[in-house]
Amino acid sequence: MIEDDEGHARLIEKNIRRAGVSNEIRHFTDGTSALAFMFDDPSGPARNGPALVLLDLNLPDMSGTDILMKMKAEGSPLRRTPVVVLTTTDDKVEIERCYDLGANVYITKPVNYESFAQAIRQLGLFLTVIQIPEVES
Repeated sequence: MIEDDEGHARLIEKNIRRAGVSNEIRHFTDGTSALAFMFDDPSGPARNGPALVLLDLNLPDMSGTDILMKMKAEGSPLRRTPVVVLTTTDDKVEIERCYDLGANVYITKPVNYESFAQAIRQLGLFLTVIQIPEVES
């Protein structure tokens, strides 16, 4: 999970757990540390197997679309890694751009707390049934 808002991150994890997802969740508050982990860390997905990324677009050090471009670039070991964009941005151009860059799902965070919690619980249910591809070597 790449999310700079600690409150959103806690809400996301809590409601994903409520939906029955028990996989490890690693939380990053900026793109630089997230990319370093994903590509370079021995326990990161580029070297250690499948992952799914929950990605906020509005980060302090770079845009989520920059992260998406790096992950989905030709030859990237993470290009098949599923990415769920989870952001407050509901601009149609930004939504199209994310899908063009390879996002698998785009979810706009509801402003209302209960609606946000419900949306994340539904996302958690979705995550329990999807198949994640192995990372290419």
